[in-house]
Amino acid sequence: MKFQWGHNRRFNAYSNYFKTTFGERVQKVSVDAGFTCPNRDGFLGKGGCTYCDNDAFNPSYCSPKKSVKQQITEGIEFHKVRYRKANKYLAYFQPYSNTYAPLEKLIKIYDEALSIPEIIGLVIGTRPDCVDDEKLEYFSKLSKKNYVIIEYGIESCYNKTLEKINRGHTFEQAVEAIERTSRKGIKTGAHLIFGLPGESRDEMLEEAKILSKLPLNNIKFHQLQIIKNTVLSQQYKNNPEDFNFFTLDEYIDFIIRFLEMLNPNFVIERFAGEVPPRFLDGPGWGLIRNDQILNLIERELKNRNTFQGKLFSPNF
Repeated sequence: MKFQWGHNRRFNAYSNYFKTTFGERVQKVSVDAGFTCPNRDGFLGKGGCTYCDNDAFNPSYCSPKKSVKQQITEGIEFHKVRYRKANKYLAYFQPYSNTYAPLEKLIKIYDEALSIPEIIGLVIGTRPDCVDDEKLEYFSKLSKKNYVIIEYGIESCYNKTLEKINRGHTFEQAVEAIERTSRKGIKTGAHLIFGLPGESRDEMLEEAKILSKLPLNNIKFHQLQIIKNTVLSQQYKNNPEDFNFFTLDEYIDFIIRFLEMLNPNFVIERFAGEVPPRFLDGPGWGLIRNDQILNLIERELKNRNTFQGKLFSPNF
């Protein structure tokens, strides 16, 4: 059985999307270009988001002490051992807010990345309040020659939650940034965290309907994981009753129900986050890896004979 994406997987899978788009496997190479965030450097606030510690997911070859070119070169060598079928790469600017700098600096950084022959495009992680028309015009021009996607940290569709986790922006700002980016012809991505303090399971499920109305290309999901030495870690120690963590079985059930309502055009990059155990400071799922979680989700989708978008309606 083939679904509308042209393959037999029951969701719009990232790996299949790239094979269709590029005709072969494409791998992302992370880059830390030394950016910061407006709620870290004092422009909006100090301390950043309550859950944030970029060291928990930064690969070993990533360091702002190295040039962009050196990080990419080392990253490609690192991935060649693990992903031998990949010949093309995307430079993934992941830590902090990678549009939070003057345009002249952005041009220098991204031109350096694109000068490497194996790099065919850019994945740029940022915040909704760190883009403007001038920057979007630059990325729009780049996107006509290279694959470019701007990934926005939405994290939650509810302003009460965004305020609680010290995001420093509203959901309305996220919507505006995504729509402006899309109008410029630039691909858009979004990041969402499930299980943030104060959100009910019903509220989280409702986000599938809210997000489905946005002009998104890609989307990735994380379950809440508490990282050591963060503000959220201290909040958890002080008030554990405010937190409602998913067990693995609960999360699989939740994700499937969420997928059923989600816009089938959205490409799913990731269903869950994976943080090295040494960084964790709260309940977790043991040593299970993302590929194992993916297998469990796909098996349950088949058992339920369901798929992404089964209950989706453009009139939500």
